[in-house]
Amino acid sequence: MHKRYLTLTLLTTLVLGGCNTLNQRAEPEYIRVTAEADVIPVADNEIADAPAPALTTSQSEPAPEADLPATETAAVPEPPMDLMGRLRAGFSLNIPDQPRIDTQVRWFAANSDYLDRVQERAAPYLYFILEEAEQRGMPTELALLPIVESGYQPFAYSPGRAAGLWQFIPSTGKHFGLKQNWWYDGRRDVVAATRAALDYLNTLSTQFDGDWELALAGYNAGAGTVLRAIKRNQKQGKPTDFWSLDLPVETMRYVPKLLAAAKVLANPDQYGITLADIPNQPYFKSVDIGSQLDLALAADMAGISIEELYRLNPGFNRWATAPGGPHRLSIPVEHVEHFSQSLAALDPNKRVRWRRYKIRPGDNLGSIARKHKTTVALLQQVNKLNGYRIRAGKHLLIPVSVKSLDQYTHSADARLAKTQNQSRKGRRLTHTVVAGDTLWDIARQYHVSHQALARWNGMSPRDTLRLGQKLVVWQQNGKTQAKLARLPSSLSPAANTRSSLRYRVKKGDSLARIAQRFNVSVSDLKKWNSLEGRYLQPGQRLQLFVDVTEQTL
Repeated sequence: MHKRYLTLTLLTTLVLGGCNTLNQRAEPEYIRVTAEADVIPVADNEIADAPAPALTTSQSEPAPEADLPATETAAVPEPPMDLMGRLRAGFSLNIPDQPRIDTQVRWFAANSDYLDRVQERAAPYLYFILEEAEQRGMPTELALLPIVESGYQPFAYSPGRAAGLWQFIPSTGKHFGLKQNWWYDGRRDVVAATRAALDYLNTLSTQFDGDWELALAGYNAGAGTVLRAIKRNQKQGKPTDFWSLDLPVETMRYVPKLLAAAKVLANPDQYGITLADIPNQPYFKSVDIGSQLDLALAADMAGISIEELYRLNPGFNRWATAPGGPHRLSIPVEHVEHFSQSLAALDPNKRVRWRRYKIRPGDNLGSIARKHKTTVALLQQVNKLNGYRIRAGKHLLIPVSVKSLDQYTHSADARLAKTQNQSRKGRRLTHTVVAGDTLWDIARQYHVSHQALARWNGMSPRDTLRLGQKLVVWQQNGKTQAKLARLPSSLSPAANTRSSLRYRVKKGDSLARIAQRFNVSVSDLKKWNSLEGRYLQPGQRLQLFVDVTEQTL
């Protein structure tokens, strides 16, 4: 099996204590490691409750004489604790004797290589996350939650449209202040998303009277889902602890996974797990950059690869930081001074390259922005345009990247290209999205699964399509669309599990709630029913086309 190695920079070990206040947060910092992202297996994890091994006291100093005054007693220094030791020392969750946990523990024990990879990926981020948890007085097991959520992969994106280490969906991310736009996605920003996730977990813990198992269930399924399950049990006279509730299958596995991970890492020898040797010191520091900056230029000034810069700053989607902020970059601590000096010496006009573009007949701001990989809003801002009108013959200033776009290895475009260019079985086709297309209709047109179509193109089945968007399609049977269309209905593939149904709107229903319930998109609901607004009336009937294999009703 391919073996990964951590490249750890040896820094002077600092013993830093956690602060129990929310208002005085330390500057985010991390531990230096180079790591390659893996595809995480969907698996369950478990762990048993055991104290961290006690620190040994150095024996290099002789024991003080009994008659020496206390002021003359030599202090015996303790050896520094590594980060995993510090993490385990803060474990405080109760881990019950539960078969669901045991199942996850067995999986972890049988897949120790997975935990090796996870620890390697976590190394740059774990110090900062642990600091944030300690400052809030939270159980340090919560620093392991990204193992369950994303496998500690900052660019992880789920079919449910959840992104980043902490897997925020768009709506929850916005609720906790995580900006999401063309340039930047705060759900992937390690600093911003970690703080938002821990704030969210603290809120849930308060809501469930300090019950962390219920809080974790709420983080996965939503507090409303957990509260409804509690009310059902109360009506039936049943216990209302997590283990007694009837919750979604994913949630029933979610909490045991985290507890199992903690149990295994608390007792690594018992389960054949090797703990990573991660120094208990920061890996990165956040530097205020003031305004937009080309990421290739930033990497050069820091003396690091652009890949490493993206891994520490995964929130930035493009070749530069976002024009509207955040105006900060996470830089490895040993490179901060050099980066700061270079940034101070940089001509402000050279932070981003500019090109003068002569407007041609037929041009519009949208087409110009798409052609130059930027946004209409930025073109308007830079060129002081109040609207969308432009005149042929005039010039626009357009920001352009310092290096060719293929050098920005982890931009959203580069990640998409890597996904779409991955070799798979079958014949590769390209579909260009036209007006009226939906992911479901395109999948049916090519006789493929719409979930697979979304996966091949690095998206969620619920993502909105754009006119002109290029989608990769893999036809495994090698037959063209025309040949499939000529097949008689009795010989057509039996993969079409779409069914039509009529739904009566109930009090409290919304388009979003109905779409989520039947696993369809809001845009499809509007199209199927010629709806212009977003408001529904109780008793109103809607036409739906659903995949019967995805329904749980």
